[in-house]
Amino acid sequence: MSRFLTRLVIENATGCDDGRWRLAAALVYQSDVADEVFLVPLGFITDLASVPRLPVVYWLTGGTSNEAAVVHDWLYTTQPVPRALADKVLREASAVTCVPAWRRWLMYWGVRLGGASHWG
Repeated sequence: MSRFLTRLVIENATGCDDGRWRLAAALVYQSDVADEVFLVPLGFITDLASVPRLPVVYWLTGGTSNEAAVVHDWLYTTQPVPRALADKVLREASAVTCVPAWRRWLMYWGVRLGGASHWG
């Protein structure tokens, strides 16, 4: 069963209000879709969900699945799995944290359509 094995513990990474956060404890996620356990290490820097700051888009999807966003950022940074699978892990992990299905699909299609430039 997919689940987070640890809780998300973050702190401001820069001391500024620039949206960058540092993991103050490792985040561990067990994924059924990837059939793997992912360990995002202590100290990893994330911007959480990279949602465009357009009012409606951010209102619909911003700040709704921080745990899943951290795992997804780590997968994009380290690339231990193919991009398509990383995006499926985002959708799966968002479900684990009770994000509504319509919002999960918006986030999933957002990264499928707009995430390629962040992968390479």
